[in-house]
Amino acid sequence: MKKRLLDVIFASDKRKNVLLLLQNGPQEMDALLNSLHTKRQALLPQTKVLEEHHLVFHNDDIYELTTLGKMIVDKVRSLIESTEVLDVDIDYWGTHDFDFIPSDLLERIGELRDNEIINPPLIELYEVHKTYHEIKTPEYVYSIGNIFYPNYQSRFIEMIDNKITIHYIVSENLFNKVRNESYEHLKHFLETGYFNLYVYHKKINFLFFTFDDYHLVMNPLKKDGNVDNTYIICNTEDALNWGKELFDYYLRDSTPITRV
Repeated sequence: MKKRLLDVIFASDKRKNVLLLLQNGPQEMDALLNSLHTKRQALLPQTKVLEEHHLVFHNDDIYELTTLGKMIVDKVRSLIESTEVLDVDIDYWGTHDFDFIPSDLLERIGELRDNEIINPPLIELYEVHKTYHEIKTPEYVYSIGNIFYPNYQSRFIEMIDNKITIHYIVSENLFNKVRNESYEHLKHFLETGYFNLYVYHKKINFLFFTFDDYHLVMNPLKKDGNVDNTYIICNTEDALNWGKELFDYYLRDSTPITRV
């Protein structure tokens, strides 16, 4: 009697890892053994199960995914990567609102691997971007937010002086507030050519999101709508590409501001 495919894949780490290794292309048995740090007599029964369920085939000593195997492994890798991201702090992910992320990017949340959940004192939250930019100066910064921190004017001046190109999407309420309270500063920022401002015409249901050449930072609201200081930070290339797609998603419904 055949096993259920879920059991075939997840009931054995060896079987699961063979499938993941073969996703990169055909491999000789010796290469699989080296990667899995195991013996031939321990692995052969597992590869036989995979073959019996039409996920893998072999020619001489070279193993390869079947068409069915390729289809399954694409989903398996996505699931594993997603659970690895969530396992960093499942309570954090479970108590915060991530509905602001479009469904296609939520399905690819595994691209935020190697993330950290940071819970700084409130005063240090205002300095988070400055702290990282002191390590490496980026060429650009992309941000979306409902807030400007109290030191935003001096921070923007510093970034512009360092020739950092800023792209910032804000809510209509925040734009109106800043325009009314800091008209001259906002006018100066726009005139530098380094500050690009956009107004988003729908609700921004999170505190802030930003990424630059080196890291991505995201601060969602709690599910009850309350704000906390905790944020997610990640610095992999996949995370930065993911962040660019999230920014572009909000940019599509935003209007560029060229004068105030």
